[in-house]
Formats: sequence, C-alpha cells, structure tokens
Amino acid sequence: MKALIIDDERLARTELQRLLSKIPEIQVVGEAVNADDALQKIAELNPEILFLDIQMPGKTGFDLLEELDNVPHVIFTTAYDEYALKAFEYNALDYLLKPIEQSRLEEAIKRIIVREQMQQEEEPANMLKPEDRVFVKDGERCWFVKLEDVRLFESEGNYVRIFFNDNKPLILRTLNYLDERLDQHTFFRANRKHIINLKWVENIEPWLNGGLLVKLKGGQKVEVSRRQSIKFREMLSL
Repeated sequence: MKALIIDDERLARTELQRLLSKIPEIQVVGEAVNADDALQKIAELNPEILFLDIQMPGKTGFDLLEELDNVPHVIFTTAYDEYALKAFEYNALDYLLKPIEQSRLEEAIKRIIVREQMQQEEEPANMLKPEDRVFVKDGERCWFVKLEDVRLFESEGNYVRIFFNDNKPLILRTLNYLDERLDQHTFFRANRKHIINLKWVENIEPWLNGGLLVKLKGGQKVEVSRRQSIKFREMLSL
C-alpha cells in the first residue's frame, strides 16, 4: 500500500520512514512538510495511507483533511494526546503518539489490511443504479429503498446518514465505499462529507472560495468544494 508521510519535523519523518521500512506491506512514496505540500503530493502520488501530523506551521492536519474530497486511510502521528477524540471524528483509523513504537505501528497497519480485505470480499463488481433497491436497517426499523429516492448521503465518521422521504437512518458504511459503488451520472461527491443525488437539485448559487451552494428538494443545503465545483459545472454544463 502506498503511503505518504506528512510532518514538518525532518527527524520525525526520518524515524517514521525507518519504522515503515520494516513493514513489507507499506511502500512510502513521498514526504510532505506541511498541508499545502501534502495537497500537491496527494494529487501527484495518489497514496492509500496518510501518516499525518496534527500540529504544523500554517494549516493543521485537520485543515488538510477538510480540503480533501476523497480522503485516504488516515493514521495520525502526534506528540499530543488531547486531539484523539477529534481525530476519530475525521474517520482516522488510528492515533499514534510520538515516539512511535514499532509494535503499535504494525498493529495500525494490520487494522488497515484487515479492513481492506473485508471490503473487497463484500463489494460486488456491479455498480448500484438509481432504479436499484437497497435494504437499510437502523436499530429496529427497516426500509427497502429505491436509490433514486435518496437525495443525500452524509458522512458521520465510519457511518453514513441516508436522507429519503422524512427518514434519515444511519448505516455502518463509509462515504468512500458508497462513492465507489454509486452511479456517477446520478450521484455526485460534493465534498468530503456529502454525496448528493443530482435529480434532487433545486437551486445552485455561487459560494465561498469559488465553491457552489446547492439546495436540494427537501430543504438541505450542501456546499460543493472549490475542486469539485469545476467537475460539477462540467457535468451540468453551467
């Protein structure tokens, strides 16, 4: 698996590189010294795992993740333990305190490998089309939902909230998982946290930093990130 190390401290990057060299499943494809450098390297190298420091000059590790539409696996590496709870709100797979121990690092990598294997076993080859129906269960309630009736998918950590009719159940899936399976002509990844159904778009207006604000039938408003806005305009020929 391709990994990118993001840390402003050279010694920390070197030490992590040394530890990862002992793990054959990991290939370190690059290093970044801050969030802006990381954005460029992620676009160029397409890593599957980010080893991400939190406190860096300028933007934090959390700021970096906010700017990504598709977030790879994230393992935070930091000297501070007070960010642990917030880290898992960003769907982090692990939180390693410096100095990092080899055993803890290997444990984190194994967790990723197991998760990848489980998803590969679960994922059928065919894409889900708007006319397909899916079974949704949340607690004691169950629905058999036609996908074209779902107007919005919203990420909540390792879960996704599905909005259809007056219902909004929570399912144990990630937004990345759904993004890979849903029909790209109907469902659009607006930002890191949302996938919208284009058939439910009611209104579009310019928004902050070159982005767009989309209003859906049903009342929800979703910001389309600056990067995704370019693709969105091309799709809808705006």
